[in-house]
Amino acid sequence: MASLNNTQKLVALGSVEPDLVRPLLAENQQLVLDPTEEDLATAEAAIVRAAYRVDRELLDKMPSLKVIARTGVGTDLVDVAEADRRGIPVVITPGSNTASVAEGVFAHLLALVKRLAPLTALVREGRWEERSGVDVGDLEGFTLGIIGYGRIGRRVARIAEAFDLAVLAYDPYAEIPETCRCATVEELLERSDFVTLHAPLTPENRNLINADRLEAMRPGAVIINCSRGGLVDLDAAYQALQSGHLAGLGLDVFDPEPPAHHPVFDHDNVTLTPHLMGFTKQGMAHTVRDAAQGAVDVLAGRAPMAVARP
Repeated sequence: MASLNNTQKLVALGSVEPDLVRPLLAENQQLVLDPTEEDLATAEAAIVRAAYRVDRELLDKMPSLKVIARTGVGTDLVDVAEADRRGIPVVITPGSNTASVAEGVFAHLLALVKRLAPLTALVREGRWEERSGVDVGDLEGFTLGIIGYGRIGRRVARIAEAFDLAVLAYDPYAEIPETCRCATVEELLERSDFVTLHAPLTPENRNLINADRLEAMRPGAVIINCSRGGLVDLDAAYQALQSGHLAGLGLDVFDPEPPAHHPVFDHDNVTLTPHLMGFTKQGMAHTVRDAAQGAVDVLAGRAPMAVARP
C-alpha cells in the first residue's frame, strides 16, 4: 500500500543514476538510492541492477512491493517464480543495450581477425621487421554464423551486411529468413568462418560449443561469446586453440563471474572483456531509463514493455 502521505516510494537496489530516473517520476513518486529497512518495508517499486539478488528473504522485507524492474533481460538472480506467486511482475528491458552488445561482437571479431594485440606488441616492442609473420585477415567475403536470432542476433546481422559478410543463423524459436536459416547448430558451424553466440543459458544449452562441435567447425574459425559464459566449454576451446583448429576466441562472458583463471586466458588468439560490452555509458542509460519507465507504468496501471515469466 502507499504510505500515509500518498508518496509512492521506488527503491534502487544497486547503483542507479538518479538523473536518469527522476524525470520519469510523477509528483507523488520518490526515488530512494540507499534504502533502509524502513524504506524497503514501504517501497512499492524496486529498480534492480544486474548484480543484485532478489530472493524470498528480500521479498519478505518488502510487503508493499508492486513491481520489480530489472535492468537488462537476465533474471538469474531474481526469484521470478516467487515474485509471480506474490503477484509482483518482474519488468525487464529487452533491446536497451542491443546496439552496444552487437558492436561489442564486432570489436572482438575485428580485434582477432585483424590481429590487433600481436601487431600492437610488435610496434610497442620495436619488432617492426617481424610484421610479415603476422597473418592479418578480412571479414569481406567470409561467412558469419549467428546462434540465437533475437534482437541482438538480428542487429549483428544488420552490421554484418556492411562488412559484406554472408550471414547464417540458427534459432529454433525465432523467425529467420529462409536465405540464411540453418536447420541445426551443426549445419551452421560447418558452414561458418566466424560464429557469434546469442542464446540463453539453459540446461540444454550448457556447453553448446563443445569438443565435438569445435571439431566440426572449419579450420581457422573464430568464435565470439557475448551472451552467457556457460555456452562454451573452455577446456575444449583451449585444446582447439592449441591445435590451431580454432583461430580465435572472443569472450565477454564467463561462468562464474568473476571467473577463476583458465589457461585459455593466456592464449595469444583470445580477447577478453569483463562482461562490459553491453554496459556502455549509453547502453546503461537506456536500460536504467527503460527499467524506471517499466516501474512507473506498472504503478500507474499501464502494461510495461516486457515482463519476465517464471
